[in-house]
Amino acid sequence: MSEWLVLALAMAAACAVVLSITVLRQRRISVDDNPHETPDVIEYMTMMVGVVYAIVLGLAIAGVWEARNGAQDTARAEAQALHEVSERVQAYAPAEREQVRADVNSYVSYTVKTEWPSMLKTGELTDKGAKMLDKVRAELTSYQPRDDHEGQSYQPLLDQIGAADAARNARAANAGPSMPGVVWFGLIAGALVAVGLIFTLQIRRSPRELLLAGLYSALIAFLLFLIWDFNSPFGHHVADAAGPFSDLFSI
Repeated sequence: MSEWLVLALAMAAACAVVLSITVLRQRRISVDDNPHETPDVIEYMTMMVGVVYAIVLGLAIAGVWEARNGAQDTARAEAQALHEVSERVQAYAPAEREQVRADVNSYVSYTVKTEWPSMLKTGELTDKGAKMLDKVRAELTSYQPRDDHEGQSYQPLLDQIGAADAARNARAANAGPSMPGVVWFGLIAGALVAVGLIFTLQIRRSPRELLLAGLYSALIAFLLFLIWDFNSPFGHHVADAAGPFSDLFSI
């Protein structure tokens, strides 16, 4: 199911629930009920809960947004380091050069086509990917430079493969959801409380009041969907964050 369809259904459902409750509640109110008799303390509490919940939502969105940006930087750093290895190994002997490039391309292809989908589902990286990267590192480490030109490329290559390994470890650390379950509980409970408190204000069935109630609930549904979408640092699809690999390598 498309994420946009999920968003549309969530916002429509939130509006429908709130408007249905408002209409049903209005039918049960007696004729002599005065909507202006809402105690001031209820209005104050409703305002304060809305403000506090808005701050919590803002902090949650900022947290998952920062995690998403960090994940993209990690993927970009890993891809760039591997690209540098493929380019700088040009100084090595032809046999070793082609072997290193072939192993780097194999690792990148496996990462994008096999490991990345698995990572999005399980939140973990595979052992095979680690072994493939270790093979590239071993090839670079065991190489014996034949002259000064190759010797000048030796240490930078080791630095780049080390950077790729560090980026891979960072990817493994951030592969899972960034929001813990207790935070999700607080966000959902807060949404129910914030929406529920609008019924204490004795809103009527006037078009203006129904529109505001529907927009308020739809906005909360949208913000919760936004947090859910960004809660996966590397996205929900391979193309969401694996772009640097596809841009730098022919896979």
